[in-house]
Amino acid sequence: MKKFGISAALVGIVLGAPYGAGAAYPVYQNPNASNQIIANGRVLYYPNGANVVMPNANGVVAQNGQVVIANSAVAANPTRITGALPKVGSNATAAGRQYYQPADFDRLADSGLYVGISAGYTASLMGSISADYANEDKAFLVPGAFKAADFDKDTVIPLQVSVGAAINNDIRVDFSFLRYSGLAYPDQVETSTGNGYTTATVDGGAITANATMLNVYYNIDSYTGYLAGGALRPYVGIGAGISLNTIADYVVSDNEYYAEVDNDALSIVPDGTLTGVSDILAYHNGGTAEQFAFMLEGGVTTDLSGGLKIDFFVRYTNLGKVKTSGSIVMSQTEWLKDSASATLESQAPYDSVYHYTNWYESGRLSMVDVGARLRLQF
Repeated sequence: MKKFGISAALVGIVLGAPYGAGAAYPVYQNPNASNQIIANGRVLYYPNGANVVMPNANGVVAQNGQVVIANSAVAANPTRITGALPKVGSNATAAGRQYYQPADFDRLADSGLYVGISAGYTASLMGSISADYANEDKAFLVPGAFKAADFDKDTVIPLQVSVGAAINNDIRVDFSFLRYSGLAYPDQVETSTGNGYTTATVDGGAITANATMLNVYYNIDSYTGYLAGGALRPYVGIGAGISLNTIADYVVSDNEYYAEVDNDALSIVPDGTLTGVSDILAYHNGGTAEQFAFMLEGGVTTDLSGGLKIDFFVRYTNLGKVKTSGSIVMSQTEWLKDSASATLESQAPYDSVYHYTNWYESGRLSMVDVGARLRLQF
C-alpha cells in the first residue's frame, strides 16, 4: 500500500504541474478580439473586464473590453542599442519582454574588448639628419652630413598591433606597438671642405623605430552623421608613448683632396711635411635613442559582421630623434712633401687612423601614413 500511495502521489504531481505552472505564469494562448489591442504593430493582451491604461502604447486605453484612443502622441526615437545582439525568442511578445530586432541594432558601434592589427604605407617621410659637430675646427676631416640631409626610404610598411576596449558608444582606448623599418641614412650627404661643401657617399645606416603608445579614439558621428549611406563611421584619435629609434653603423666616403699646405709654400717646407689628405673613410657607430613619440589619426570605420571591423585611416606620427652613438673611426690617405717628385709630394706608405668620440649626428623623424586596421571585437 505504501508503494501504491507514493506512486499515486508522483502521478498526481506530474499531471498537476502544468495546471500549477499555468496558474503561476498565465499565458493567453487563444486570445479573442475582446481582450486584445493592436498598438504600434504589437499585440497587447489584458484580462476581460479590466480597465487597463498603457501609457507607452500611443494613448491606447482598454476599458471593459473597449478600445479607446486617448491621444495621437508620437513615439520617441528609439534608443541606440549597442553590444551583442540579444537572442530573439520564438514569440517576440511572450511574457512582455522587449526584443531588439536587427533594424534597431547599431552594428558600427564599439562595444567591449578588441584586438587589432594594421598595415600601412608611409606616403610622406619628414625629417633630416645633420652633424652636431659641423662648426668644429677642420670638421671636414670627419665627413658627415654637415648640411641637413633628408632621410632616405624604400617602401615603408608600418605594422601595428593593438589591444583595447570601448569605454562607451563614442570612446575607445588601446595600447599599441608600432614598428617602422625600411628607413635609412641618406645615400649622399654634403660634407664640408673648409671653404664650402662637396658630395660624399654613404653605405649602411638602416633605421628602425619601435613605438609603444596609449591611444584614445573618439567617434565623431554625433557631429557628422554616418557616411556612405550609413556604412562608414568617422572618428579621430590621439596617442602618446615612447619610441626606441635605432640607426645601424654606416660609412661615409669622401674622395676629395684637402690641402694642408698652400701651393705657394709647398716648395719651401721640408721633406716629410704633411701637405694634404685624401680618400677619407669615416666609420660611424650607430646608436639607439629613447624618445617621446606621439600620433594623430583620423579615419572611418566599417563593419564586416561577426565582430570584425575595419578602420581606414590617415595617421601622422612623430618619433622624436634618431641619433648616433658619437663614436667615429676615421682613416685617411696622407700626402708628404717630396722634393724628388714632380708634384713635390708623394703618398705616405701608411694610412692614418683616428678615433673621435662625442661627435654626434642626429635628426628628427616623422611621417604621414595611410592604411587599414582590422579589429576583432569581443
